Amino acid sequence: MALSVHSILGQYAIGHPVVATLVTIAFLMGTTFLTIREIFKPAGKRGAPKGPKGIPIFGSLLDLKSARHDPDHKMIRDLARYGEMTTVHLGSKTWIFLNNKRVVAEIIAKRGSITNGRSPMPVASGIVSRYGRSLLLPPSGWTEKRRVMHSLLSGTALKQYAGWQELESTQLLAEYLNYPKLWYRHHYRYANSVVHRIALGERLVKTGKELADLQDVVTYFVGSIGSSLVDWFPELDALPRFLQLWRKHWEKLGNWNYEVYRSWWDPVRQQIDAGIAPPSFVRDVLLHESTKFTGDDQEAMYVAMQLIEAGSDTTREALNIFVMAALCHPEVYQKARKEVDRICASDSEDIRLPSIMDMEQMPYICALIKEVLRWRPIFPLTPDHVLTTDMEFEGYHFPPGVGFVINGIPVCKDCEEPDAFKPERWLDGHETDVAHDLWQFGGGRRICVGYRLAQRGLFINIARLVMCYDYSAAGPYDSRRLNHHRTDEPFPVNVKIRSEEHARLITEEATRAGVLEAVMGLNNV
Repeated sequence: MALSVHSILGQYAIGHPVVATLVTIAFLMGTTFLTIREIFKPAGKRGAPKGPKGIPIFGSLLDLKSARHDPDHKMIRDLARYGEMTTVHLGSKTWIFLNNKRVVAEIIAKRGSITNGRSPMPVASGIVSRYGRSLLLPPSGWTEKRRVMHSLLSGTALKQYAGWQELESTQLLAEYLNYPKLWYRHHYRYANSVVHRIALGERLVKTGKELADLQDVVTYFVGSIGSSLVDWFPELDALPRFLQLWRKHWEKLGNWNYEVYRSWWDPVRQQIDAGIAPPSFVRDVLLHESTKFTGDDQEAMYVAMQLIEAGSDTTREALNIFVMAALCHPEVYQKARKEVDRICASDSEDIRLPSIMDMEQMPYICALIKEVLRWRPIFPLTPDHVLTTDMEFEGYHFPPGVGFVINGIPVCKDCEEPDAFKPERWLDGHETDVAHDLWQFGGGRRICVGYRLAQRGLFINIARLVMCYDYSAAGPYDSRRLNHHRTDEPFPVNVKIRSEEHARLITEEATRAGVLEAVMGLNNV
């Protein structure tokens, strides 16, 4: 009788134990690999737009990690070669990179009701942020916080905050006048002071260490996003705690972040409870009984503090880009100055500083702001917009869980003469809407709630700086290297007051506003 296959293999294994052991190990390893690959299989793997193949299980994760430190953004630029959309598998996540304005408008804006999710990030959103930063939260944890912050977009709020923005801008001009070599520090002081005043109610009176700590909180939080494999394989968060060896490191960072937040929040909360707090977003909106915010005290703290985080750093960076543009394109700078002079200095005896009320009359300044943000994008990528339900789009089927990412570099170059600095490209009747056809503030239902506030802050400072100061290079520089992470001068600049008349105007306005004494203090040096 013929022997069965199992019998033959059994006899062979008895006679060749080493080979049998190796075969068994190989079988187990293969089974383990297939099981792991199935567990971490990315959503939407079939029928998606073309993209890099990557490697098994990890996809293109290692390439993305290397790209984070590339100032030229070669990887994300190259993704646009696949077409309007590029599929990239990153761990167990699938991201569709949107490479031009058309698909961004179609998917992020027009379909914003189903592309407003976020993929889970157990480390950056969970451990580091205690699920308090709405930037990374799914709709279930984001909607209530968004409802409260939406008041920042109201006309009433913008009018109230305009006076504070102009006051802090006046101090910035005086700081420029007295300490021109510290121009980059004045940008940060302005940005932080304005958003601090809006959110918490008082002018900024923090020590250098307190400011440095808050800046470090932002730096370390941003650095934590995607730094851990757990954020790319969130299924690992379901492991028993004793197997989560990464938690200790990230919990230490999260606890420090929390304590820094508390040191800023508690004094404000105490003033509000005592009935002696000045007007602010926290007093009049977030904690006001009519708002009916359903979160607890910790959630309220994270809402307020993330406003300060987001509002201070991006404004500083945008002002630095403006200075770089002034060095590279003096002809544009002079054209902008002519517009400001036409409104504010047509009569030499009645020269005045620009105000936020001048925005409608200065379309070129508004266009300049949009070009600054397009020319050197602050955000190469936006957080993913995750599908919450199935979506059909131009022949593709995308299941829930797929994330769509605005690929900021190629999207900002989706125009004629993309390497040229031309504010004129924005003179289309939408100059005063900084988010129209520009995606640096995100889009759809998760657009930055403070984008109008940010635009007004950039307008008042850029219009005034254009009017009053001249910039020139103080040494060699590379216009692509903004060096935003540096605490010293990011690139070499000479700053010079335009005339004695402008110096006198600034001094008079700073005196009238009551900020000159603060400027003259040694704390600015």
